[in-house]
Amino acid sequence: MTTEQTLPLPRRAPDRSDAAPPRPTPGRIGARLTTLTEQPVSLYAAAVLRIGYGLLYFVFLLREFPHRDEIWGPGSPWTPELARQLFAQTGWASVLTLSDSRPYFETCYALALVTSALFMLGWRTRAVSVLFAVVVASFHARAIFMTDGGDNLILLMSVYLVLTACGRHWSLDARRARLRGSTKNPEAPASDAFRHQLTVSRRTLTAVLHNCGMFLIAAQVCFLYGSAGLYKAQGASWGDGSALHYVLNLDLFRPWPGLSAMADGHDVLIALACYLTVLLQVAFPFVLFGPLKYPVLALLLGMHLGIAVLMGLPLFSAAMIVADAAFLPDRFYRSLGRLRLRTGG
Repeated sequence: MTTEQTLPLPRRAPDRSDAAPPRPTPGRIGARLTTLTEQPVSLYAAAVLRIGYGLLYFVFLLREFPHRDEIWGPGSPWTPELARQLFAQTGWASVLTLSDSRPYFETCYALALVTSALFMLGWRTRAVSVLFAVVVASFHARAIFMTDGGDNLILLMSVYLVLTACGRHWSLDARRARLRGSTKNPEAPASDAFRHQLTVSRRTLTAVLHNCGMFLIAAQVCFLYGSAGLYKAQGASWGDGSALHYVLNLDLFRPWPGLSAMADGHDVLIALACYLTVLLQVAFPFVLFGPLKYPVLALLLGMHLGIAVLMGLPLFSAAMIVADAAFLPDRFYRSLGRLRLRTGG
């Protein structure tokens, strides 16, 4: 036998460098659920969406005011009777087809202008948002063969905004709430338990609906960009960088023929614009939670401004720019407000 003693070796601590990250504890999950059910997110972004789409539809109705009868009125080639026959097949509906009389149509048009203005200003936003969605859906359905992507997006956003608390900031409702809060009597007795519970339930329901509405808005924009980018990637003209060349030579999308011809003269820039458009649209849903979100949003802003000028699609471009504003955080809009106060605006 050897003189060495066989002693047990000390156990080595397990190497956890490659271990999976810790799973979220029930406490963290509960905190996140509490945030989603009690704290409305992106309230300033919702206010921007309300102002943007309310103003956009108000300007749209004013621009088409001289042509309102030919587009939506009793004098339209697409008569109310034809529209009702189509509604029976598609399930659409419109308040404009409830009567064929001209005074009724003129009254509806005036009320649509008033509703768009009140929605933009944020007066009784919860109720007016429903009326605004009815207005947009009614005008959209009445002349559905004259709509485009911008009209479709405004229709969807008007429905989603009904769920949101988009009147919390930059609205007449917010101003009235501030005045009411400043004049409230601090010596007033506390409400009873039932009223308190009712207030808590209402606040929770408002937060849940608002967060669901903002999620639907974000998902809709991501789906729009992603599907458009993937669809373009399948086309040969986008792959070889010549798609914009053909677009710039279509008479339907040439409001400024000289400007379109000048832009079409730069082959390399046209090809780069094609590739950048596809890249931005496909990558958009994947950069929302990182620092690349801001340069991507800036490039998309430039892209939509170019579409508005070169292709003569201001309604579509404005609708997309307003939708992109939903992805800017509230601290960005608060900083804009502080900057405006600092500059004396």
